[in-house]
Amino acid sequence: MASGQNTIPAKMTAIAISEPGGPRVLKPETRDVPVPGPGEILIRVRAAGINRPDVQQRKGVYPPPPGASDLPGLEASGEVAALGDEISRWRVGDRVCALTPGGGYAEYVKVHAGSVLPLP
Repeated sequence: MASGQNTIPAKMTAIAISEPGGPRVLKPETRDVPVPGPGEILIRVRAAGINRPDVQQRKGVYPPPPGASDLPGLEASGEVAALGDEISRWRVGDRVCALTPGGGYAEYVKVHAGSVLPLP
């Protein structure tokens, strides 16, 4: 990771889908905090959206695409927590929102820098 990082824990709480079903199948679990690679940003999540694909994934009728997180949450907002290499537009602490490849229902989510927008 590039410089300009704050203290980030090794583990985080994420909301996972324990089995297909209703809202009660959403369960907290401990996961490793993702590490951003080149061109990626780690966001400390403050809010996450709930949309149709998240609900369909929870019901078991919309599997995550190959390579995507198994965690729900395709939209998230918060602060930049860490930067991968090759990032020049963003700084740690910037308030942002992002479209994610899944994983927004967690304390931290890793996203491609091109999917990030500034919050007003």
